[in-house]
Amino acid sequence: MVDEGQRADQLSSADPTLWPVTPGWQPLADAFFQSPGGRQLCAFLRQRLDAGAVIFPPQPLRALQLTPPEAVRVVILGQDPYHGRGQAEGLAFSVPPGVALPPSLRNIFKELERDLGTPPPTFPNPGGCLANWARHGVLLLNTCLTVEEGQPASHAGKGWEQLTDAVILDVSRRCANLVFMLWGSHAQSKRALIDARAHLVLCANHPSPLSALRPPVPFIGCGHFSKVRAWRDAHVAPKQGK
Repeated sequence: MVDEGQRADQLSSADPTLWPVTPGWQPLADAFFQSPGGRQLCAFLRQRLDAGAVIFPPQPLRALQLTPPEAVRVVILGQDPYHGRGQAEGLAFSVPPGVALPPSLRNIFKELERDLGTPPPTFPNPGGCLANWARHGVLLLNTCLTVEEGQPASHAGKGWEQLTDAVILDVSRRCANLVFMLWGSHAQSKRALIDARAHLVLCANHPSPLSALRPPVPFIGCGHFSKVRAWRDAHVAPKQGK
């Protein structure tokens, strides 16, 4: 039996009306959950919850709650949420304040420091919480938005990809001069959804220790963060100065 203190960090309902998003994302989210794929996904989540499955995160759509479509400047794609208790918070690669840094996030901070000289955030607060990135235009989107405890990719192919593919297509078409950061083969499989003529698309290995230093494009040393800064300076600052 899971006590109430534990329930706060896991999904408690398969009702999407309890997962708030910003107004700009609402039509897209509503269209998905009213579609056959969306209804099938919610039925699957209800079935798993009824069976006693522990599912993370408590708010699957948090990336769409913190980053309105009109505010998106950078998109970082992840695969699915962390599957350890207390880690997933609905933002790709992010963990709640005070939670120990997962290896991939540790490598992200390592490359950020190497590339821009930015020291890692203080631990334990905010530690690995990237909510401030999300509030400043970084869409931290996993392609699958729920997972069961201790079972990575357990909800892959259950329907979330229909929604997240639609989100990627929407921001690619709606916005200009975005930066898409695709780390690893799974994220790079979404490249066809992005208009590379309108946006900067950066690809490298996944930041996990298994691939961060390996060819063809090691994550450590990829220089993506300085490339984002240069792109944003070149394409956004002149417009804001007019």
